[in-house]
Amino acid sequence: MTTGLFQQAYLVNDLEAACRQWSELLGAGPFQLVPHHRTNRFDYRGTDIEADVSYAFGYLDEQMIQFIQQHDDSASIYRDMYEQGQEGFHHIGILVDDFEAELDRYQSAGFEVACRLYADDVDAAYIDTRSATGGFTEIHGNPPHILRTFERWRRAHAAWLPGDDYILRR
Repeated sequence: MTTGLFQQAYLVNDLEAACRQWSELLGAGPFQLVPHHRTNRFDYRGTDIEADVSYAFGYLDEQMIQFIQQHDDSASIYRDMYEQGQEGFHHIGILVDDFEAELDRYQSAGFEVACRLYADDVDAAYIDTRSATGGFTEIHGNPPHILRTFERWRRAHAAWLPGDDYILRR
């Protein structure tokens, strides 16, 4: 069972520029930067190749916006859609109560698991749903600690005012 669409994600060439543009144009933010993210376990199409990526997470109203910047030429779910230098929409994210059941549901429907990972005590998988949605679908576990993190970012957005810093500084 899913608990809902919570995220839309974009591959970008410059995280901070994307954060600034979305902040100024749409009122998104502030964004939490996660440079050079690493996982505990990783599988990309049957290999343990893990691209060097950085993330930015913020909110626009109730929707989480994620930006991804890939720093290398490694094969990845991002390079599956875009060559180096290109950017655009990449995936939607769905929070799920029963990760394994949801993974099985997509596979039973004929969709391939392109990438599966475990990081920060959370299971996540990217399903290649490009034929149905125009992008990947990320299914993401929803343990309490990750929901608290997302809620903290959402509250930062609710308190954020135009002109405030578009990056969450620690």
